[in-house]
Order: sequence, then structure tokens, then C-alpha cells
Amino acid sequence: MPKVKKVKKSAPVPLNASKSKKLSNPLIEKRPKNFSIGGDIQPKRDLRRFVRWPKYIRLQRQRRTLYQRLKVPPSINQFTMTVDKSLATNIFKLLKKYQPESSAEKKERLRNMAAAGKTESTKKPMVVKYGLNHVTGLIEKKKAQLVIIAHDVDPIELVVWLPALCRKMNIPYCIVKGKSRLGRVVHKKNAAALCITGVKAEDKNALSNIISSVKTNYNDRYDEIRKTWGGGN
Repeated sequence: MPKVKKVKKSAPVPLNASKSKKLSNPLIEKRPKNFSIGGDIQPKRDLRRFVRWPKYIRLQRQRRTLYQRLKVPPSINQFTMTVDKSLATNIFKLLKKYQPESSAEKKERLRNMAAAGKTESTKKPMVVKYGLNHVTGLIEKKKAQLVIIAHDVDPIELVVWLPALCRKMNIPYCIVKGKSRLGRVVHKKNAAALCITGVKAEDKNALSNIISSVKTNYNDRYDEIRKTWGGGN
């Protein structure tokens, strides 16, 4: 057999000593942090997963999960069908014009009337009506022109029958997001439902446009809404 020539491996060339060493600034002293007990302050971390949330927040999240997993009957599922953003903006713009006076404004008005020696005028101002019993009475007497219902009333049984009553009395109604947003209109924390009984001549066109949109989305779609189940994903 032919002899295999052994090739001697040469030693690797050492790296330049100047390259291996890092240049350090002698004026800056290195102070590594110590995060052990009694040492430096721990860095801020996202601890939201470990927070014990208040009970009402946990109930909100559990309810949302159940509504996604279980079959939701049409009478409750209809409250997920809220008006779109542009229509909601127009509705609240109109409601703001007819806000009832706050307690401070009423106090000031009565003080001014007492100072002037006047009695209270018999003509009632055009304002938004609120209160579930009051709104229900106005619907039954067919005095309400537009009914606005909040989508997140708890318990839902308080208003679950209200859309059916509006349909029966042929009164336009809509469902908007936020009982707190409705409450702000009437200077309260929350409001389950509001209604408009009348507006001034300059706002009649705006009200008729809102009513036509609302009727198309809710009153005229009664058969579709009463058959649409929710949840069950």
C-alpha cells in the first residue's frame, strides 16, 4: 500500500491583543444592579394577569364569555344590534339640545324668579323624558315620538319587553351603546331608556331623518330580529 504523507497542522494565528480588549472609559465607573432582597428597585412588569379584579369586572367578563358560548334567545340577542356610530352621533346631538335642567340650574332659576317676584310659568319646556315607568306610560299613551334604549341594562329583564311594546304601539325605537352615556344626557349616573315627545320647528327635519333610519333598522325588521339567535360560537 502507498504510504500516506502526514501533513503537519500549523498553530492558529493568535488574534491581535488590541482587538480582543474592549476600550473602556476610565471616567465612567461600572455599577451593576443587584435585584436581590434589599437591593435595587425591581423593574416594572405587566402584572395585569395576576390582579384580583373587582367583582363587577369579573361578572362582565364571565357574562361576555357565556354569551359567546351559549345559545342566546332572540329577545336578549337583539340588544347586541346597536345603531352605527354616525346615527348614534346624530341621536346624541339631538338629545343634547333637549337636556333637562340640572339641580343647580333649577335652583338658580327659582332663585331668580323669587327675586323678580314671578310665579312659575304653566308652559312646560320641551325636554328629554327619562325613567322607565315614565317612558312606558308615554309609549302606552302614544305620546313618545322616539324611544332610545341602552344595550347594557342589568338585569336585562328591566327592558327586554320594551322593544315589543314599541312595535305594538308603532313607535320608533333604537338601541344604543351605554346606559352611562344616556345617563349623562339627563344628569344621572345611568339611564335605561329615554324618549323624545316633541322638538322645535328647526329640529323637526333632523328628527324625521333619525326616525326613518331607526324604523328601517328596527321596526321594519321585526320578523328578522325575532328569529335571530346569538352566541353558540
